Amino acid sequence: ILVHGSLMLVLCFLLLRPSYCRGSKILVVPLDGSHWINMKIILDELHSKGHEITVMHSAKSWYIPTNSSIYTSIHIPTVGGDRSVYKKILLDVMVRRSYPTFIRSFHQQQLITNMLENAHDILAKSAAIIFEDEVLMKKIKDTKFDLMLTDPAFSLGVILGGYLKLPMVFNVRWINNGEGHQTIAPTPVSYAPVSGSELHDQMDFQERIKNMLHYLYSVYEQYFIINPAYTDLFQKHFRPGTDLVSLELSADIWLFRADFVFEFPRPTMPNMVYIGGFQCKEAQPLPDELEAFMQSSGEHGVAVMSLGTLVSALPHGITEAIAAAFAKLPQKVIWQLESEKPSTLGKNTKLVKWLPQKDLLGHPKTKVFIAHGGTNGMYEAIYHGVPVLGLPLLFDQFDNLLRLKVRGAARVVEVRSLTKDNFLEALKDILENPSYRKNIQRLSQLHRDRPMSPMDTAIFWIEYVIRNKGAAHLQSASFSLPWYSYFCLDVAVFLLAITGGIICGSVMACKALCCRKSTKKAK
Repeated sequence: ILVHGSLMLVLCFLLLRPSYCRGSKILVVPLDGSHWINMKIILDELHSKGHEITVMHSAKSWYIPTNSSIYTSIHIPTVGGDRSVYKKILLDVMVRRSYPTFIRSFHQQQLITNMLENAHDILAKSAAIIFEDEVLMKKIKDTKFDLMLTDPAFSLGVILGGYLKLPMVFNVRWINNGEGHQTIAPTPVSYAPVSGSELHDQMDFQERIKNMLHYLYSVYEQYFIINPAYTDLFQKHFRPGTDLVSLELSADIWLFRADFVFEFPRPTMPNMVYIGGFQCKEAQPLPDELEAFMQSSGEHGVAVMSLGTLVSALPHGITEAIAAAFAKLPQKVIWQLESEKPSTLGKNTKLVKWLPQKDLLGHPKTKVFIAHGGTNGMYEAIYHGVPVLGLPLLFDQFDNLLRLKVRGAARVVEVRSLTKDNFLEALKDILENPSYRKNIQRLSQLHRDRPMSPMDTAIFWIEYVIRNKGAAHLQSASFSLPWYSYFCLDVAVFLLAITGGIICGSVMACKALCCRKSTKKAK
């Protein structure tokens, strides 16, 4: 009895004791826009666990408020840009979408290269200003943070975490110039599509050529466009040989915002933890006005349209065509639109400046989601099992929608060539063909079938790194190898030299024997 009693006391102690990493000090350097929406969800959970959070951001952030009940703000030099720049990029992308299929993705990537070159130059200058601010740096060092949590698409967090030698956790999908796998994991171009290539994992010969060219271009971007922007900064503040990639590879855990239900299967690494869809939750009740609108749709249901946070409005003619197509539907439509009311708007369409996207997608009346293809929206559509009509606009959105399209859960309409008729035809196809809903609900079932929720997984690994002061044991030895050793080119050269020596020696020996025989015959 005493033994059993002692065991029960020990068990109760283990179950009820607070985790000794709680109350840790976490420094967060997020990226603005939709990336911040993701990060904020994790910060809410960390705050509820008792952690002390400090967020470094610009005072002029688009979405990151200075005053918060869950974190303390530290302002850094302005690194954000004017959101109107994305409208110009959208127009440039629409022009390039008219190019032949093989080359248009390269032309689109060139637009992104120009943007990246400017952005990383600004980020490098901002980092230099931060390092030269002795008061700010002393404040950060004296706080003795336990962890750096950052989105590596925003390189300031990576650089600062490396400089302070803090254990580092990434909340990541995109990094530098592409999808995060390309930086940390092997990328066989025979079946792992490079971001921006608009390819899937079943490639023919021509597509593999295209994928290889995209891979080589991404290497060029990283080492000849992005890395040089930080050369002076690294020479002044870091040990020789440091570059942006080496700092990124030093991160302990990569919380990767992906799930192989959505991504194509490919090689990965031990310190990559997949948390795709962590922001998804069960739908909450809608405001009374919206709920009444949903119920008024009857058996036909509702179409929900949202184009995300970066591009507030499509070209006027496209908006008019979409509104005219909506007016022909028996379904009701809820459309998040910031521009002026289209003249072709039907009585079945409700315009809103903001909509509770997760709650609408989880509503039983929702029949289709018209979206631009942002990662958050795609995972929310998968989670709630709603088929997608995609209108890709920028960046990864073309690749994201392709992933759903090849799984039979989405259709895609090119914005450049969108008309009332082809948009309406695509809408009716999704609404009337049950295979789209069946396929996305199958993805939803697979996505939800897991031993631990993505959010719990994320929090566990963040606290794991704090408890263990890092996770170096999960990092691959390949990170420290020079490129020629990684690809065993030195071994190949050695073996070729040995083989060549043996062949040359054999040839010379044969010549010598032949010469002797010839001499004997002559005598």
